[in-house]
Amino acid sequence: MFSGAHVILYTRDAEADRAFLKDVVGFEHVDAGGGWLIFKLPPAEIAVHPTTDEPKHEVYLMCDDLTQTLTTLEDRGAEISRAITEQTWGLLAAVRLPSGTELPLYQPSHPTAHGASPR
Repeated sequence: MFSGAHVILYTRDAEADRAFLKDVVGFEHVDAGGGWLIFKLPPAEIAVHPTTDEPKHEVYLMCDDLTQTLTTLEDRGAEISRAITEQTWGLLAAVRLPSGTELPLYQPSHPTAHGASPR
């Protein structure tokens, strides 16, 4: 029924953040026309959390080895904006995009759905 998910990051410096995702993170991409890059993401999953605040959406990139991922990104020039902290659901950190936006990364300690068989 669905063929994928399309994630949009709204940013104050789209060109710089696109270059970061292409050159630093190393995501494969296509040019949708006029230099408008769309990036291939790793397998994805979606979780639904309750809130008493205003509803919102969040994007996290999942890692098998967060420490190694941060080392690689830092070696490529990324700024680590949030050091690794241990959460009840895994390890959490973040890198800063050129626009100043934080991109959270996490290593889950819970079962993940992106490799699960369809039900």
